[in-house]
Order: sequence, then structure tokens, then C-alpha cells
Amino acid sequence: MGISPAESGSPEKEQQAAGVGILLQIMMLVLSFVLGHVLRRHKFYYLPEASASLLIGLIVGGLANISNTETSIRAWFNFHEEFFFLFLLPPIIFQSGFSLSAKPFFSNFGAIVTFAILGTFIASVVTGVLVYLGGRMYLMYGLPFVECLMFGALISATDPVTVLSIFRELGTDTSLYALVFGESVLNDAMAISLYRTMSIVRKHASSAQNFFMVIFRFLETFVGSMSAGVGVGFVSALLFKYAGLDVDNLQNLECCLFVLFPYFSYMLAEGLGLSGIVSILFTAIVMKHYSYSNLSENSQQFVSDFFHLISSLAETFTFIYMGFDIAMEKHSWSHLGFIFFSILFIVVARAANVFSCAYLVNLVRPVHRQIPLKHQKALWYSGLRGAMAFALALQSVHDLPEGRGQIIFTATTAIVVLSVLLIGGSTGTMLEALHVVGDSHDGHLEL
Repeated sequence: MGISPAESGSPEKEQQAAGVGILLQIMMLVLSFVLGHVLRRHKFYYLPEASASLLIGLIVGGLANISNTETSIRAWFNFHEEFFFLFLLPPIIFQSGFSLSAKPFFSNFGAIVTFAILGTFIASVVTGVLVYLGGRMYLMYGLPFVECLMFGALISATDPVTVLSIFRELGTDTSLYALVFGESVLNDAMAISLYRTMSIVRKHASSAQNFFMVIFRFLETFVGSMSAGVGVGFVSALLFKYAGLDVDNLQNLECCLFVLFPYFSYMLAEGLGLSGIVSILFTAIVMKHYSYSNLSENSQQFVSDFFHLISSLAETFTFIYMGFDIAMEKHSWSHLGFIFFSILFIVVARAANVFSCAYLVNLVRPVHRQIPLKHQKALWYSGLRGAMAFALALQSVHDLPEGRGQIIFTATTAIVVLSVLLIGGSTGTMLEALHVVGDSHDGHLEL
């Protein structure tokens, strides 16, 4: 599972290729961290760490392509969706939830759920319908309606990593941070559910019951995943409270158990056909507030540092891995119209999502808690597309018949690269222009 070497060749050759492949990956990771540190030190926000990692992956991948590197080494760089979903994503989501200030998150929970569920649904449908109409009007390559909705679902998955790192660095408003973070994490789960449901609908094309099936399936997934996550979190809290593990000589056991629980939660949800992302997010929030305080002081320090370390590695590796794969994959660049209009439609769909949901939220909120227009604009702008959209697009290559998945994959690749480099690079400028940058470098925002 995950990164697999080439099938052919002698074991010695394969081992050597594996060594070279892993060495290259470690070198790129080291380079990314050093470059990220230098850029941060000089307060150069136009190239965030994620963008730098993606560029390093693209450049090295391009060079490997030109130099005709051995296939056995290349095999170590193929982006495997399973590896991403099962190994790279859990630590990133757990660390995000673990370091989250619960107060701004839960005080904005209604708004977050509105943006993540209703908003993502609006964005997916608007994108899907516009792409379908664009195809009917011969502006772009025409896809069947359900496949347009699949594309709408996968491209509505926003990526929090790049934008949030800049938000933290500049110290933005806590409510805005909580909104952007909550929306992007729950939105990923919604996008995956929508994509998978549309995929089922495509295989068993039936009648209007599909619409209700989508909604029922999503609610079942969301509530089930949240319950699984909270349940695992409380089991861990009870264990650490009553098992008497907080004595010095049991520190190792305590830390091992604490690190295993989040993975248990993620895999439990995935094994039950639910959403691992939602599950691990709620496990993180519960464990931070109930289990963490029952650890010994040394263990608290260790688990905080450990999750921070492992999520930094996973984030950076994801972007390098993605950049390398983009440079190595076969793309069908013959449909540039599809890419151009998709970008246009996504911008429109994101606006429909953010401004309509903000209007609904403001209808029920008291005046002093309304979401101001500048926050809405920041939310609209920060809808970056990243690794989640890329992983789902890779899946669509297998899911959709000859050529169509490839077109979706190429369009998604172009959108991911443009949004990470352009939007990621200009987020700092945008925040300053909207005057949502505060000097709140306090505990609220620290990850």
C-alpha cells in the first residue's frame, strides 16, 4: 500500500532503486524546510512554504522526466491516493484539530456547518451545472451531467494548509481563522461524500430518489463520523483518567497510547465506510480538552511536539509529492478551453457559496455577531484547491471512461498549481488590503 516499487527487476536492483527514490524524497524535504525557514525569516509571504514545496516537486519531477530516470526509481514517486488518505492526511487533520482554540470554533459552529455542508453543496452544483452548460454551448469539452457534478464535487474541496499558515503568521481575527479552518476541514469531508455518492449514482443511474440519497448518505456519514470521533476521544479520556498511567516510568506507554488513538479513530471511521477526516477532527478536539490534561507534564510536552513535527512532515511531503507527480503524469493539454472555463466557473461557484451562506448566517445572528463583508471576501479568496482535489481527480481517472477522467485530472492539476502558487502567494497582500490583519499573535491562533 502507498508508495510501491516497480514490479520487475531483481530484488537487489529494486532495493537500490528504493534507496535512490527515498534519498531524493528526503533531500527535497530538507530543501523545502530550509527554504521555508529562509522565506519566513525574511517575511517573504509571496512564496509560502506549501508553494515552495510544490515548486521543488515540480522542478525535480520535470528534471527526472527530461533525464529519463529509471522507471524503478520513478515508481517511488507515483502519487497513490490510498497513501495520501491513509498516511499523510490523518496527522495533518489531527494536528489542526488538536491545536484549535475550541471557543472560536464552537461559537462559530453553526456558520461553519452552513458553509461546509450547504455551501459545498451549492458550489458543487453550481460548478457542475455551469460546466455542463459550457459543454452544451460548445465553449468547452462536453461531459455527461453526472460526471459534471462529480467534477463539481471534487473541485469544491478546499485546502486549508497554505492559507492558514499565512493567517497564523500574520495574526488574523480569531473568528475568521476558525471559519476558514472549520469550513475547509468539514468541506473536504463533504466533497469526498458528494464525489463518492455521485460515483454511485453514475454506476446505477436511477430516478429522483438520487437527490435524497445524496443528502441522506451525507448526513449519515457526517453524524456517524462525528459520533465515532467523539466516542473514541471519550474512551481515551477515561483510559488516561483512571488507568493511572501518569507516573514517570510509564511515560513511554502513555505517549504510545495517546499517539495510537487518533489513528484508531480514523481507521474505524474508514472501515465503517464513514469519513475518517471528520472522525479524527472530533477525536482531536475531545482529546485536547479531556485526555491531554490527564497526561503527565513530560508526556504533554512530548505529544504536542510529536504531532506538530509529524504534521509538518506530512504537509510538506504532500506538496512535494504532488508537484513531482504533476510533472511526471501524462496530461491531456488539448482541452485548454475546459481548463480556462473551469477556473472561471469555480470562482463564480465559490462566490455563490460564500455570499449566499453568509447572508443566511447573518439573518439569524444578532447584529454584533454578523460576518462582516471583509471577512466574507477573505473567505471567498481563501478557497484554495490542494491535495484533496488532486487525490480525488486521480481517482476520477480510474472511475471515468477513457479520456474523460484524464481531462478532469489535467484541469484539476492546472487549478491546483495556479491556486497554490497565485492565491497562496497573494493571501498576505489580500489580508492586508482587507484590513483583517490584527496583532493577535496570542494563544488563540497558535498551532
